[in-house]
This record gives sequence, C-alpha cells and structure tokens, in this order.
Amino acid sequence: MKQLIQNLKNGQTILEEVPAPQVKRGAVLIQTRRSLVSLGTERMLVEFGKANLIEKARQQPERVKMVLDKIKSDGLMPTLEAVFNKLGQPLPLGYCNVGQVIAVGEGVTDIRIGDRVASNGPHAEIVCVPRNLVAKIPDGISDDEAAFTVIGSIGLQGVRLLNPTLGETVVVIGLGLIGLLTAELLRLNGCRVIGFDFDENKLRIAREKGILAANPAAGTDPIKWVESLTNGVGADGVVITASTKTDEIISQAARMSRKRGRIILVGVIGLNLSRAEFYEKELSFQVSCSYGPGRYDDDYEQKGVDYPLPFVRWTENRNFQTILQLMESRLLDVKPFITEQILLEEYQKIYGDMGKGGAIASLLVYPEKPSAERTLRHHDISFAGRKGVIGIIGAGNFTKMTLLPAFQGREQSTIKYIASANGLSGTSLAQKHGIAHSTTDYHEILKDNDVDLVMVTTRHNQHARLTMEALRAGKHVFVEKPLAIFEEELSQLLESFQSAESLSVTVGFNRRFSPHALKMKSLLGDAPMNVIATMNAGFIPANSWVHDRAVGGGRILGEACHFIDLITYLAGSRVTAVCMNAMGPHATETTDNASILLRYENGSTGVINYFSNGHKSYSKERVEVYSQERTLILDNFRTLEGYGFNGFSKLKTSQDKGHKTQFLELIKRIQTGGAPLIPLEEIINTTQASFAAIRSLKEGAWVYLT
Repeated sequence: MKQLIQNLKNGQTILEEVPAPQVKRGAVLIQTRRSLVSLGTERMLVEFGKANLIEKARQQPERVKMVLDKIKSDGLMPTLEAVFNKLGQPLPLGYCNVGQVIAVGEGVTDIRIGDRVASNGPHAEIVCVPRNLVAKIPDGISDDEAAFTVIGSIGLQGVRLLNPTLGETVVVIGLGLIGLLTAELLRLNGCRVIGFDFDENKLRIAREKGILAANPAAGTDPIKWVESLTNGVGADGVVITASTKTDEIISQAARMSRKRGRIILVGVIGLNLSRAEFYEKELSFQVSCSYGPGRYDDDYEQKGVDYPLPFVRWTENRNFQTILQLMESRLLDVKPFITEQILLEEYQKIYGDMGKGGAIASLLVYPEKPSAERTLRHHDISFAGRKGVIGIIGAGNFTKMTLLPAFQGREQSTIKYIASANGLSGTSLAQKHGIAHSTTDYHEILKDNDVDLVMVTTRHNQHARLTMEALRAGKHVFVEKPLAIFEEELSQLLESFQSAESLSVTVGFNRRFSPHALKMKSLLGDAPMNVIATMNAGFIPANSWVHDRAVGGGRILGEACHFIDLITYLAGSRVTAVCMNAMGPHATETTDNASILLRYENGSTGVINYFSNGHKSYSKERVEVYSQERTLILDNFRTLEGYGFNGFSKLKTSQDKGHKTQFLELIKRIQTGGAPLIPLEEIINTTQASFAAIRSLKEGAWVYLT
C-alpha cells in the first residue's frame, strides 16, 4: 500500500510503498477513501524538514540543550549519530481519515466490517486505528464532509473549554480551517463571533457564515474594533487559532477582553505573557489539547479504557460523534471549506507549494482497491543454503540506532527480514540497510527455512512470547533485554528451553562484551569482589510505556538487569540473594529510584544504584570494583582507570557498550558453532534476580534464590 511520509532530514514529502498493517486487538483496519490535509500542522512539519540544521536548532532551542548535555555525557560522535538517526526517521503525515472497515480486532464489538468510519488515521491507503479514535459515520454524510470530523473536534474542544453562553461576544484570532470551524461552532452556541485574519478569501467565507470578520492589515485596529462592537466592554472570550511566533497575539487577546474574560489557545503562538495585562482584568487563560479528554493517554487511546460518561461527558471520541451529529443535522456545513480534491498519486499539487495557494481544505482521494501486501521485497538476494540469515522483529529505536548500525560494513545480505507493526519504520530501515523484505507479519520470518536467527527487539511485554514462538519454529533467538517481565513467562520459557536443546537463546546483555568489561575481567581474576554500579538513568515521564507494568515492566526489570548481568560476569558467580530499597514512602514495583543489594555464591557483593533524578550532563553509567587491595573505576564505558594493578593504569576509547561485539560474535557462533555467548544458567539467574528485587521491595526483606 502507499503512505505519505515526511523526511525531516532532507525535507522531502514522499508517497512511500509500505506493507499494509495488520489489525490489532482493540483496533480496526480501515481502507481509506478520503483524508483531509491539515494545511497548518502539516505545513509546519514540511517547512521544518526543509530547514537547514541551524534553522532547525533555532526552532527547537530546548532540544539543543538536550544535545549539549548528551555530548557532555556520551561524547560528540555518539550524540551526532543519535541526532541524525532521529532526523532520518520517516514521519507519517495526516490525522483526518475516512474509510471503510475491512477487519475488526479482538475486543471490538460495536463496529463491523463494511462500516464507514472517521478516524485520526494518517494519509495511507490502509490504516489500523484503536477503537476510541474511530467513529461511525451516519448515512447522510458524504465522505468529503466526514473528513472534517477530527479537525472539527479540535475546534470543538476549544469551544468546550471556553464554555460560552448564549449572547456572549467571542473573538476568533486566525480564520484558517480550525478557526473557521471554531467560529461556526460558536455561532451554533448562540454567540456573536468576531474574527481576524490576513487572508481575504478566508474573511469572505467567514462573512458568508455570519461572522464579523476584519483584516488588521487593511487598517482595522483589532482592539478598538472589538471595543466599538461591545460598547467598550470588551470580548467575553477569545479563542486563538493562529500560528505565529510573535507574542503580540496573546497581548492583543488580553487587551480586547473584558474584565474576567476567558482566553483559550488552540493554535501555536509566542507566550511571553504580560502580568499587568492579565492581572488588571483577572483574565483566565487555558491551552486546549487537541481533540479532547483522552488525548495522549495510552490507557484511553491504545488500550480502549473509556472515561465514564457521567464524570467525563466529552471525550475525544464523543467529540468526534458530536461533529458528525452536527453535520448530519445540517447545522454544521463544511462544504464551503473544501478548496480542492486531489488524487493521492498527485499529492505534490498540495505539498509542492503548501499553503501558498490560498487553499483552506484540501482532500486526498484514494483508489478503490489498494494493495494489501503485508510483505514487500526491496532487494533481490539469494539466501538458499546460507547460514546466519537473520530476521528482525521490531523496528524501534534500539533496532534503528543500535542493532543495524552495528552491522554496518558487513555484508548486509545476512539480514533477510525486518518486521514492524505499521510497516513504515521497517520499510525505511530496509531501504537504508539493504534488507530484502519489510513485513508487518512476523510469521513470515518464522515460516522461512532460510532464517536461522530471529532477533526480537519489540516492547518488553512481547519478548517472552516471541522467543517461545521462534524456538518452536526451530530458530536461534536473540532477544533484547529483559527476557521476561513476569515470573509466569519465565516458567514457560524454561519449558521451551528444555524442548529446544539444539537452539540457542541470547539476551542483549551487551555490557559484558564491552572492551572495558573484558579488560576488567582479565585484570580481576576469580577472587571475591565488591562491585558498585551507578546508573544515572535520566527522567522518563510517568505515562511512558516503559513504566507500564504490563508493557515495559518498569525500569528495574527492563534496564537494571543489565548491571545484574555485568556484575555476575565480573564476579564469575551466581546471585543467591537480593534486597532492594526504593526512594519514597510509597515506592512501587515500577520505581526508577532504587538501590539493589546482591549477594553472590562466591562471597562477592554487588550494589546497583538505579537513579532517575540526576542531571543529564553527568555520566550515565559508572562502575567501581574493589578486590584484593585493587580498584577499577569505569566511567560511562569510555574510560577505565586501575589502581594497584601492575602494568595497567588506564584504558580510553570512544563510548563502547559492547553491542557490536555481541552481535558479531553471535553471528559467528550461529555460522560456525560453539558454546552460547552467555551461559543459559546466567541468563536465567539474572532474570530471577530482577524478579527477586521487585519481590524484595514488596516484602521489605531479603529474597533468596534457589
């Protein structure tokens, strides 16, 4: 199928051929008929992509500070690689989609195949959208009209936050598509609406809709005009739907408001507020978030957990339904806003000169029967009889920024497949790295007899299941840490290991393969030791999937396990007991501020300090080892210093956490045979120790491993 994407690195807008997505649980698969181009939002993305690096930095100064902090901690080259990889990631365009349902995921009971629906799906021939972001279209509404559902909900949410009452005077600043929709919705609420814009075509449409519209560039003073229309009282409310960097808009809004007036920001403007302007009138100011309550809440959007109607009357889905109801009753007429209808293949008529032709709403028209292939061939390569052929399941940041760059310089034909959930990220990586097939159906990898090794780099909740499926398919497995996030999964994995004796399982405990870790091991020998590992892990927002116990498992299970393995490797022994303490009186199992004590069979001890409340410019990882009156200090896998060692004092490299060595050694073992890279007993022991840490926090006591 075809999908529109934006390349933020070179500014190109591309109609890309990507595998069709598969329907997910709690979602529906939609064959697109129409999608609406958001000329404001999408123009900003296109212009940002076309800007040079200096202009990009000026537009996002907060990102520049993050980059500088990363340079301090990780070094220049790793930071530049991360920045360019991020810019090279394709960005899907669009969020106003209309189409027909062609598949229904498990758990969806109120939508059927054949239903016409509006959703926030992107500009693509086939989209997979969670149930709460989909609304059925009444029969009396055309596809063209229904394409305004989502963008109309943005305006509606701004109106709901303003809470207008019958007879009030409300100003709308910026009469683009969202501004015009907002103004019309305010009129439906019985308000007198005043609008400002610089485009005469938009002003004409606004006036035809009964809006008092004026052009400030034509000599109209916005503040004085509002005062004259309100007998000096000022506007009851102001809704800002403009997009500009200037602070003048918010100042004008304050000055044209009455005492105790309300200002709602829907657009994007400069926000250096004048305290005096707001103080004297006791103005209220609120920013509107997209389509309404539920936006950016994974529980609502991705997991389908609805907010109870008696307590949250208007969610984003109920806002979708409201816009459709208004169109069905002919109270909301969006037809005058349609400037052009363009075939998908001719998208450059819109994006080639975006926003400069005076268009208000541009619609993309889709072919009736798009390609629904779920696996695309990108390169003709022969794999028959080859050993070490790889299939990768997962095309996220780890695959993009760590795994695939580690294979650079090698013969890329060893990687035959890459599977991604939506097809776009996998296709982009397949093209960049010479991978033969991009697919949205990972079963294609498991069924292919050429594939020897499956590499699992998905979210953590899929690791155990995919590992077991790959073993049952007769494949060797590399699975990025953690191996499992629940003890029940580990028990099931142990059964799979026993029935797949000729197959290997390797977990991405890469730090033991760093040249620094290898050097430490050679210097320390087998004597008992004390090891202190500190991870200045950095803050991750609470709503991230990483903190979700059922998806990411939490950062202790998902990340601190790295250092349990590293200490196990250095000590040359197995963990026998674990105790964990966490910051705060009500710490939970997904805490990311904790200290873990480890006791080893040979008498060694380990301390892992996993903290998220440190500064980003400080080293992210630090390891100290004390043994036989000798000390080793490892700083961020860049510098290793030794004290008390004959013939060794310092090893300095660019940052090397061992990823490349682990991957290449793994391929070599798959091709030529040999012992597992990491003994299975150590992988299991590390996983058990991470579970023991969580249990220790709950019970407030040491937990002993059998």
